[in-house]
Amino acid sequence: MTTDLHVIFGTGAIGRATLDSLRRRGRTVRMVNRSGKAQVPKDVEVVAGDAADPVFAVRAAEGAAVVYQTMNPPYHQWSARFPALQAGVLAAAETAGARLVSMENVYMYGRPAGRPLTEDRPNNAHTIKGRLRAEMAEELLGAHRAGRVEVAIGRASDYFGPRGGAQSNLGDRVFPAARAGKTSIVLGHRHQPHTYTYIPDIGEGLAVLGEHPDAPGEIWHLPNDPQTRSTQELVDTIYRQAGQHRTRIRTVPPLLLRALAITSPVVRELLEMQYQFEEPFIVDSSKITTRLGVAATPLDQAIAETLNSYTTTSRPHPERARS
Repeated sequence: MTTDLHVIFGTGAIGRATLDSLRRRGRTVRMVNRSGKAQVPKDVEVVAGDAADPVFAVRAAEGAAVVYQTMNPPYHQWSARFPALQAGVLAAAETAGARLVSMENVYMYGRPAGRPLTEDRPNNAHTIKGRLRAEMAEELLGAHRAGRVEVAIGRASDYFGPRGGAQSNLGDRVFPAARAGKTSIVLGHRHQPHTYTYIPDIGEGLAVLGEHPDAPGEIWHLPNDPQTRSTQELVDTIYRQAGQHRTRIRTVPPLLLRALAITSPVVRELLEMQYQFEEPFIVDSSKITTRLGVAATPLDQAIAETLNSYTTTSRPHPERARS
């Protein structure tokens, strides 16, 4: 058995950020996706197959010490695909005797109701996707409590960073526009404080959860800047660092989102998540910093690194979704 093998299911932005953190530690990594192709170093094995097939998932994770679940189906396919994907990865970790590190979001908490979100907050989701994520998290924690598999859960807010792409509110709609001095497009009420998690910090947090002896059996919010800013303030910083004299920004009007939802299933799924931008949305990550020593990258550095990863490409259509 290869005891140093770490297997990552998913090769998107989060999976590759986790790969980066593991390689800095000298770990051997295998990645899993449907195509068997990914933008990773040539010495990284990429296995092709459907993680929802438990037979395949078990085979893909053979020999693993740690298994990471970083997959994220399109919004409109969550109910149909997500539970089976998690079940496959859970079976893989259990069969391998590996620790399972699961990447999640914070939808299961529901509305903040004027308070920061902390890991001890009860699930109170009022959305379809939030209730689904709550059920999936309980499945994992139940498997841990039953002694079937070690589980550590990492949760991030809306993210940004290199490879952030169209799925991030601070992604393809903002950074290329800022570099080009054009108008950026964001979703929601941009003047409300809103936590955004830096993608490399997510990868570092998940890597720590894979190895720290105190991580299993608990939920951990992945590191965020402790000074929560509004979307507007972050976009202002992005434009300033891009060398622009003024910020050019507009918000997608709710009526336009509803109109786009008529023909776009992805936008239709976005509508129920807009509550996150209607009031301060603050995700407290002091637990992982205090107990495991993982701190967020300074915001100016995170924005500079993200800007450097983008080129002045054309802006995508506003209906492209974040996750």
